[in-house]
Amino acid sequence: QVQLVESGGGLVQAGGSLRLSCVASRSIFNFVSMAWYRQAPGNQRETVATITSGDTIDYADSVKGRFTISKDNAKNTLYLQMNNLKPEDTSVYYCKAAWLGHLYWGQGTQVTVSS
Repeated sequence: QVQLVESGGGLVQAGGSLRLSCVASRSIFNFVSMAWYRQAPGNQRETVATITSGDTIDYADSVKGRFTISKDNAKNTLYLQMNNLKPEDTSVYYCKAAWLGHLYWGQGTQVTVSS
C-alpha cells in the first residue's frame, strides 16, 4: 500500500510559478513510474507529465517548455515545477504512482491561475 500526499497548490497570477510536491509513504526507487495529472471542473482527468524509474520523461503538449517533472528518491518525493502559468492551467493536480501492478493516487491539490 502506498499513500501519496500532494502539496504546493494555491492561487497565482498568470505568468507566475508554483512547485507541487508529492510525498510517498514508502521508497519510490522501485516505482515503475510516477506522474502528475490534472482535472478541471467538467473535464476529464488528463496527464500532465510522467517520469519512469529510468527517468524517461514525457509531457503533455500544452505544458512543454513551461513545466518540469522531477523526483528525489532520497526524499520519496515527486515534484512539478510550473512556470509561466496560464489561466487554463487551473485544475486540481493529482499525483499517481505505479508499483507492483497497482496504481495509487493522491488526494489532489488545487491550482488556480488568475488572469
